[in-house]
Amino acid sequence: KVQRELDGVLEPSHLISYDDRKKLPYTSAVLHEALRYSNVTAVGVPRQCVRNTTLLGFHIQKGTLVLPNLHSVVYDSEHWATPWEFNPDHFLDSDGNFVNKEAFLPFSAGHRVCLGEQMARVELFIFFTSLLRAFTFQLPEGVKEINLEYILGAILQPHPYQLCAIPR
Repeated sequence: KVQRELDGVLEPSHLISYDDRKKLPYTSAVLHEALRYSNVTAVGVPRQCVRNTTLLGFHIQKGTLVLPNLHSVVYDSEHWATPWEFNPDHFLDSDGNFVNKEAFLPFSAGHRVCLGEQMARVELFIFFTSLLRAFTFQLPEGVKEINLEYILGAILQPHPYQLCAIPR
């Protein structure tokens, strides 16, 4: 679907730019869903309470270390129709237009948001669209599926697997 959208919207000689995302709602939705579904940071940057506070009925004392659980947000069924499935429709409205979601926090939130977020968004878009314009990706012959579980560590990482990049 991404390749069909790219082929239908961009001329073959067109150099992809970040502004093209506005014309490619499905491609943008797939990229956002990939970041949501394969969230690499389960826990955000630690913070410390600067004063006594109450959050959801729980008293938190000044000086308490707080770890934001980003993983819980990107898999919350209150915000995502199918949280444990890869579903680009999470980011599309009924007319197929791209819609950003408040619960989409792959780069954290607030004052501790990733400083490289904007650069990462640009690079991911250009890299992803350029690769899908040039190649079709598929599993090697005889391989039927890959392990979509993650390896838990300082970051969440995928299990190694092989892909075939076939020139288009």
